[in-house]
Amino acid sequence: MGKTTVKLSYLIAAVTLVACSSERGATPLPGSQPLPPAYTAPHWQSKPVAVAPVEHPYMAPAGRNSMHSDSYNSDVHHSRAPTASAVVQSSRLGAKRLGGQCATNTFTGDGKLILLCAKLDGFRIQLLQPRTLELLAEYRMPVRSSSYQALLAWDRSIIMNDSSGAYFYLDDQDRVVLVDNLNRILRLGHRQLAGGEWEFYLDRQWDLSGVVPSDCLRPTNPFASGECDMITAVLPDHTGDLWWASRYGRIGTVDTSSGRVAAITLAGEEVQNGFAVAADGVYLVSDHALYALDKSPDGNPLVRWREPYDRGSGRKVGSINQGSGNTPTLFSRYLTITDNAVQQINLLIYERLAATDRLVCQVPLFIPGGSATDNSMIAYNHTVIVENNAGYSSVYGDNDWSLMPGGVERIDVDPATGSCTTVWRSAINAPSSVPKLAASIGVAYFYAFALEASGERLWSLVGLDVHSGETVVELPTGYGAVFNNNWAPITLAPDGTAYVVTSRGILALWQPE
Repeated sequence: MGKTTVKLSYLIAAVTLVACSSERGATPLPGSQPLPPAYTAPHWQSKPVAVAPVEHPYMAPAGRNSMHSDSYNSDVHHSRAPTASAVVQSSRLGAKRLGGQCATNTFTGDGKLILLCAKLDGFRIQLLQPRTLELLAEYRMPVRSSSYQALLAWDRSIIMNDSSGAYFYLDDQDRVVLVDNLNRILRLGHRQLAGGEWEFYLDRQWDLSGVVPSDCLRPTNPFASGECDMITAVLPDHTGDLWWASRYGRIGTVDTSSGRVAAITLAGEEVQNGFAVAADGVYLVSDHALYALDKSPDGNPLVRWREPYDRGSGRKVGSINQGSGNTPTLFSRYLTITDNAVQQINLLIYERLAATDRLVCQVPLFIPGGSATDNSMIAYNHTVIVENNAGYSSVYGDNDWSLMPGGVERIDVDPATGSCTTVWRSAINAPSSVPKLAASIGVAYFYAFALEASGERLWSLVGLDVHSGETVVELPTGYGAVFNNNWAPITLAPDGTAYVVTSRGILALWQPE
């Protein structure tokens, strides 16, 4: 047996070893250190934000259908959220050994969680009971190419540079629609069987490997030598057809009735984030430009307009590639992303339906030399709220926690004049969370850390009053790497529970009735 064969056999065995059968009951995240008390500002009174939910005819209701709450990626929830000191916390360890982070959280009509969870032996779709986090059902998918490459190189950071397959959505029948590592769009239903147990089942699939090259390194293809491109995200348009985008700039549609696939290529460009969908089109950002896309009568993607931006001179620490780190966000008649300018990134706000002169304003963010973001913004009415991710690489990287500048800023656009104003700045340090707005109480939630004198990091769910920027809620969750959320979202459930993903699992925080 040659050395190469021995190494491959070892790696395949390693994948098997890190795989573990998922336990039905929830094993709590490790960490027994006493936590400081929760805090709610004594003088604070909730002040709701009047914002209409963004509904989509082919998706589950807004707030529970996707990572960023809706097809606009607004990150706005209309449910309540925990604020009082008497908060209950539960948790679920995602894996006993490596992995276990659940990158995307959605909710069924009856309140159950549907999660996309990552382990080295492949992504899993899981169905959990709310709050108790008991596992009801699981659907396993093939090992991702990046996981296999990470084992070959013994470098877990490779996984953190791969966003393929991380975005899924729930359709209008609560079915999961996502892409697997074989470049197939899967539609999964879930049901309760006669014996009371639950299961996921494959309702339909569409194979895109004919238009997206997928000669990718994986345990079943250890000598891959061709082109490997992976699909990043999928969403429906307002006719019910599916749109998808791949890592290396392929953009396409699927006619869900006929199965017809059409695609274009953004030559030399990469797409590492999700995209937004409105009745007026599809909006996507590559590492070079922002795009508005339409569909021809025969289903072919069409570029309506292209807006290049300052992509900088290289990848910053605080983003996963060179270029804008955002999933584009729609609000009112606008569209917003950030650029990747060298010294100080800018918030860019565009009129998305304008024929020309679409850029409304450009606002420098945070501080020179300490300015980066790799998350979607909160956006509603005429307001954008954005966090600073500068200096953060991943839970596996070298992070100098004492030098991370942190910060959150609110910028408003005046629709009458087109001017943009920074309304407030907060100094909290939320290095990688996907923040969410609880519109019913006017609080924006972030997952932030405070550096203790010992050098340890105390992680907390932190709420900012969106009107003033004041910190009005702090709910400590735990210490150290296990409680680091590692580019994952906060999600506010319809029943008022806040779910926070960590590098090893998921937390639930709620107020007793």
